[in-house]
Amino acid sequence: MTSIPNYRWPRAMSALAVAAALMAGCATTPPPTEQLAVSKAAVANAVDAGGPEFAPAEMKTAQEKMDRANQAMTAKEYERAQWMAEQAQVDAQLATSKARAAKAQRAALAVQEDGRVLREELDRKNK
Repeated sequence: MTSIPNYRWPRAMSALAVAAALMAGCATTPPPTEQLAVSKAAVANAVDAGGPEFAPAEMKTAQEKMDRANQAMTAKEYERAQWMAEQAQVDAQLATSKARAAKAQRAALAVQEDGRVLREELDRKNK
């Protein structure tokens, strides 16, 4: 085995560092199949929660981003697919939250209306 002379040691180490950095930069990103599945489930949950009715803009955005994530997967652009799937998940979760909040508000208004009707009925009977 040949040894590297002392005056060449810094150059050799620099060359190794550059080679390692290049190899790391060329490392392939694995397909984000798990993230796509999680995002798809989040979109489905948003639909089930009433997202299309109560949060149509967020649902549209989530579905469009999910479509882009699937297109990126097909093109083997895994980093882009990962990013778009994560964004679709966030938008779907927002749609779910908005839909649940709207349903809760609707239920609260129904309870208030029921209370008002009961008060009117009691007032009419007490007169």
